[in-house]
Amino acid sequence: MKPLAITMGDPAGIGGELTIKAWKMAAQENLPPFFAVDNIERLKALNFDVPIEEITHPQQAVDVFKRALPVINIDLGEMPTLGQLSSKNGQAVITSIEKSVAFALDGEAAGVVTNPIHKAALYDIGFEHPGHTEFVAALCGKDETPIMMLAAKDLRVVPLTVHIPLKDVPSAVTEELIFEKVRIIHQSLKKDFGLEDPRIAVAGLNPHAGEDGKIGLEDRDVVAPTVKKLIAEGLNVTGPHPADTLFHAEAREHYDIALGMYHDQALIPLKTLDFHGGVNVTLGLSVVRTSPDHGTALNIAGQGIANPQSFLNAIKMADEIVQHRR
Repeated sequence: MKPLAITMGDPAGIGGELTIKAWKMAAQENLPPFFAVDNIERLKALNFDVPIEEITHPQQAVDVFKRALPVINIDLGEMPTLGQLSSKNGQAVITSIEKSVAFALDGEAAGVVTNPIHKAALYDIGFEHPGHTEFVAALCGKDETPIMMLAAKDLRVVPLTVHIPLKDVPSAVTEELIFEKVRIIHQSLKKDFGLEDPRIAVAGLNPHAGEDGKIGLEDRDVVAPTVKKLIAEGLNVTGPHPADTLFHAEAREHYDIALGMYHDQALIPLKTLDFHGGVNVTLGLSVVRTSPDHGTALNIAGQGIANPQSFLNAIKMADEIVQHRR
């Protein structure tokens, strides 16, 4: 059995609290063994009264996990002040991610669960990636296209376009991008979730999916023809569907995943259904990578009140994907 690697995340946020709570709840939640790539002293300083034991190799975590939280120690630039970002710890954040992904690539870790980072603290030290997902993909060192999927309860969603201004979305909705993402979604759901014939519902960009060109041309001229081509390839794809009727309970019974045209179209329904339990999964990578679907929560760091459900679900989903890949 290979353990999962847990990254530190930003040490000023709630990542350490989540890691410790997950270890304390491991038995009742039936979690697989994991180890943290983190700073031991800063974890002890959180005062959660849990045994913490340093390890030097991931495989040691399997035995240690039964009695203590296993940690591969990394150095910090300074001891963090909870709730206050510091670029002095930016390199430690990056190192934690790099080491964790390297363990997964080498087969020493089953996969990676990443604690939330705050990109502002990383940009100050020259971080050049748009986000966490792209950085993990770059570390894989292959020609891989990462796709952000969010999963919660009875819904999986992928945004076609992610962190771009809403005014730029229509021009970014292209046949090429839809083809690329739908194909990766199809293959990933088969490989990572055991679905033999994934049902993919594609949302329209415009209200009422454009009403055949009466409310915008993108759905009629780009989305609908692309969906037809994907169907001709043998993929189980439908759409474009009006987004306002795509996410209620009855509609969700007819697909396994929904492709939204832009960030909020996909994420608002998911977070409405299960705000505290959503998981961020990176599809299209050679390594397994999941993350809780929330940020560093600097405003509550150190108060001991962080809800661990999304983090627990991220660990469980990483383990689920590992089992399917086996």
